[in-house]
Formats: sequence, structure tokens, C-alpha cells
Amino acid sequence: MFLGEYQHVLDAKGRLSLPVKYRAEMTGKLVVAKGLGECLYVYSAEEYRAFIRRLMEQDDFDPRFRQVRRFFTSGAIETELDSAGRISLPANLREHARLEKEVAVIGNGNRIELWDAARWAAYNGETAERIEDVARELAELGIL
Repeated sequence: MFLGEYQHVLDAKGRLSLPVKYRAEMTGKLVVAKGLGECLYVYSAEEYRAFIRRLMEQDDFDPRFRQVRRFFTSGAIETELDSAGRISLPANLREHARLEKEVAVIGNGNRIELWDAARWAAYNGETAERIEDVARELAELGIL
């Protein structure tokens, strides 16, 4: 499980070092995909396959499912950590998340999220201001 928040720097070649705590769970193939909210999602290949399998179980005649599936698969790449614990992020994915230098590496349960550090700070601040209302609404729906 991925928990916590770390600050890292994207190098000139588009490589990003993952936190040591995350590397043990990110052995073998990894998948980096566009995420919601202008970030990137990093999954183990196994976790990504399970995610895509759930999307593919949905009706292909429903344009919403086709859109979501295309969003998460069209720019995705399969990669591995290099010997220094880094992943290479291609330009199209860096552009999606607006990653330039300072990167917030966020644990989100079954995946890692990569955010531009300033955008993460703004998003996290907005979320903190309304989290009680959101939690109350989800509790009323029986989700929490």
C-alpha cells in the first residue's frame, strides 16, 4: 500500500526518483498513465491490468466507458525502475501533469500519483478546506 507524500525533482532527461519506501512494492514492470486532476498515476503492471480489466467489463456501446478507457490507456507506458530507482517520463505524460521540476510523489493506496508540487499544494489546500463537507456527504450516502 502506498501512503505518504514526498518531494522529488525531475531531472533534465525527464527521470524521476521514486521514494525508497515505494520501490519495494514497485518491482518489475510499472505502468504510468494519465490521471485525473492533471497528475500521473503509477501502478504496478498487475494492479494496472486489474484496473483496465474492470473498465473493459463495461459496455463498449456506452460512449462514457469508451472515453474513460481511452483516457487511461492512450498515453500509458510500461516501464521499470532503473538501477537508481528512477522512472523515465515521456514528454506527453509530463505535459499532461504539467511536470517541470519540483514533483510531489503521493501515495494513494494501490497507486502512486505524480503532481507538479505547486499544483499539489493548491489542490491539497482546497481539499482540506472542504473535506468535512465531502466526508459528511459520503457518509450520508453510506459510503463512509
